[in-house]
Amino acid sequence: MAAIGGAATIVGSGVAAATYPGHWGVTWLAVLLGAAMLLIIFLPQMSATTKLPGNKGSLMLAVGGVAAVLMAFVLLTNIGFTFTFFDLASLMFLVGVAGALLMGWSGWQAFQAEGAKFNVGMSGSAPSAAAPAPPAPPAQAAPAYTPPGAPPSAPPVQDESATGDEHGG
Repeated sequence: MAAIGGAATIVGSGVAAATYPGHWGVTWLAVLLGAAMLLIIFLPQMSATTKLPGNKGSLMLAVGGVAAVLMAFVLLTNIGFTFTFFDLASLMFLVGVAGALLMGWSGWQAFQAEGAKFNVGMSGSAPSAAAPAPPAPPAQAAPAYTPPGAPPSAPPVQDESATGDEHGG
């Protein structure tokens, strides 16, 4: 549904903006948003190594939501012009509005299907500098030296260099 909405937005808004740029000129932005929607949908399928900067549903919601709000606003501000001089360009403008609303709706559905958690950004590609490293375990004292052949119950031999007494006394 989102791909159909993106294609309809590109064609309908492009024709409308090219025909009457004074009234529907801002719909060029909807053309770009429709192209972005198609990229979000098809680029990961065509290139397996491509990683989107966030969840697919979150990106679809952002792009489709902006396109839907933009086109609904343009329709409401130019409703008199759209229906007073109704021609092919007006019909294509309405196709663009319907496509943008379809992009918004399918973006919302994809967002809900992914758990309704908005995730946009490159957080998964690099380790975070804010996360501190786990603390190192405390240093353990080295076991005392036991000479080879000494019985296991014998007390450990003290190293004279550690006591500072060089003459053994």
